Formats: sequence, structure tokens, C-alpha cells
Amino acid sequence: MTYAIFTTGGKQFRAEAGVTIKVPLLEAEPGSKVTFDHVLLASDGKHVHAGQPTVKGAKVTAEVVRHGLGKKIRIFRFARRTGYRRKAGHRQDYTEVKIADVKVG
Repeated sequence: MTYAIFTTGGKQFRAEAGVTIKVPLLEAEPGSKVTFDHVLLASDGKHVHAGQPTVKGAKVTAEVVRHGLGKKIRIFRFARRTGYRRKAGHRQDYTEVKIADVKVG
């Protein structure tokens, strides 16, 4: 089982061929190909290659499926005994990508 751990948008993700994952918003059109070169760890099924800080020659290729908004979270602030209440919400943007290939290098 070939897999890789890569970073994008300040977060780390595990990639396997054929898996669809949600990553922070990317500037790419749906249907286009993207490549993630910042691979921290890669495995070819027999050996695990750890980067210092990245694995040389390793990359993850993916296809952009769609862009979307995540689940809404509620933010509620209040101060007791003063009547101060504020309610807000937030929905984080994301890009859904389907992993096409994982190269260990």
C-alpha cells in the first residue's frame, strides 16, 4: 500500500491513490491537476521514507473535484450579568481533491 503524508495550507494530510480528501482552498479550477511536492513521509508498501524535512523526489498528484464550504460552526460570546451577547457563524472554504498518484521518489 503506497501512501504519503503531505502538507498544504498549513495542515497535514494522508494520501493514497483513489481516495478523495478535503484540503484548504486552492486556486485551481475543477477538473485541473494539482501537484503537492511538500511530502513529509512516504511509503512504498515495504519501506517508509521519512523526510528531513521533506522526501526528495516524492510528490502527490491529484485532480480537483470541486470547491465547497464546510459545516457551519457557531461562535457565541457573552459576559455574565451585563446583557452582552454576540452570535456569529463561520463556514470554512475547502477544495475536494481526488488523489491520482503517489510517487515515492
